[in-house]
Amino acid sequence: MSQLITTPNMADPDGLYASLLAAHRGLTEAESHAMNARLVLVLANHIGDRRVLDQALALAREGTGPAG
Repeated sequence: MSQLITTPNMADPDGLYASLLAAHRGLTEAESHAMNARLVLVLANHIGDRRVLDQALALAREGTGPAG
C-alpha cells in the first residue's frame, strides 16, 4: 500500500522555494494560478499513484501538511 511521505524529504527546501518564486516572477495573478495548476498536474502525473494523490489532496485541504 502506498503512503504519502509527510516528514521532511527534500535536500534543499529553501532552494526549491526560491526556484518557485523565480518561476512566478513577472506573471499576473491569473498566470501564476494557471502555472500552479499545471505544476500540480505535472507532479501528480509523475507520482502516478492515486492513493498517494488522494492522501495529498486530503492533507492539503485540511491545511495541516508539511507546508501548512
